[in-house]
Amino acid sequence: MRVVMFGYQTWGHRTLQALLDSEHEVSLVVTHPKSEHAYEKIWDDSVAELAEKHDVPVLVRQRPGDAELLDRLRAAQPEIIVATNWRTWIPPEIFNLPPRGTLNVHDSLLPAYAGFAPLIWALINGESEVGVTAHMMDETLDAGDIVLQRAVPVGPTDTATDLFHRTLELFGPITVDALALIASGRTDWVRQDRSKASFFHKRSVEDSRIDWTRPADEIERLVRAQSDPYPNAFTHHDGERLRILGARVSEGRYGGTPGRIFYREGDGVVIVAGPDAQRGRNHGLAITRVRTDDGRDHAATDYFRSMGGYLTAHPDRR
Repeated sequence: MRVVMFGYQTWGHRTLQALLDSEHEVSLVVTHPKSEHAYEKIWDDSVAELAEKHDVPVLVRQRPGDAELLDRLRAAQPEIIVATNWRTWIPPEIFNLPPRGTLNVHDSLLPAYAGFAPLIWALINGESEVGVTAHMMDETLDAGDIVLQRAVPVGPTDTATDLFHRTLELFGPITVDALALIASGRTDWVRQDRSKASFFHKRSVEDSRIDWTRPADEIERLVRAQSDPYPNAFTHHDGERLRILGARVSEGRYGGTPGRIFYREGDGVVIVAGPDAQRGRNHGLAITRVRTDDGRDHAATDYFRSMGGYLTAHPDRR
C-alpha cells in the first residue's frame, strides 16, 4: 500500500524503518520539530533524517491542518496513514483522507493508558503487563477500534527503560502486521470498552517529586519508573535536591513520621513512609543509591553518614 507516516522520536524512527523495509511505499513523512521538553529529548532518533536518507519527502509541523500540508497529503495519494508517537491531535480532514483511514500505533494496552508516558504511568501503578496497540484513528485520541495488540510482562525489578526497549521491539512488527490485515480487506476490528479507558497527561518535574506519605511500594515503583535517562525521582535533604537512583521496600516495618531517615538495613537506608506511618505497621523505603545535584552518584550508606533528620518534598520544609 501507499503510506504517509506521521511520526516522531525513536518510536517513529523504528516504525518508519519497518515500513521502508516492507513491501509498502512511503510517499511522505510528517514529523515534529525537535523539542527542549525533558522527555522529548530522550529516545530522539530523527524521523526526518531517516526519511531524507531514503529520499522520502519530509514536512515538519508542530500541529497538522494547514493548507500546504493538506495539499501535500492529497498529492501524496496515500491509501492509508500510519501515525506513531504523534504528539498533537490529527483532525478528521486528515485521518479520514486516505480510503483506508489512519492507523495509530500507541505504547499501551488500550483502552487503558491513552495519552502520554503510558509506560511510566503503568509502572507506577503496578501493572503486571504493558504493550502496544495498533488501532484505527477516530475523533477521540487513542480511542479507535483495535486492529492488533501485543503485551509484554512487567517484572518485579523492571525499570521504565527496560519496558521502553521491550515494547520498542514491537512497533515495527505490529505496524506491518496490522497493515497486512487492513490490506486483506478485513474491517472486523475490536471496539474499545470505554468504561475501562484512562487518559494520562505529559509528565513534568512535579510528577517526579517524592511524597513520603505515599506507601513505600508505590515510591519504589516511582524510582524504577524514573530510571536513567528519564528525570529521576527526587526529594530534598538539608535543602538540597537529592535524586533517588535505587531503592527497595524494606524488610522490616518502621513507624514514625514520613520522610524520617531512620535505619540502616543491609545495603540500604530506610526512610519512613506511608499515610499512617505513625502506627508502625508499614514497610519503609530502603534507599540504596542517590545522586546529588553536582551529578555525583553515591551509595546511600555512604551518603547518609548518620541517621536522623528528614527527606522532604520541598527544600524549605526541614
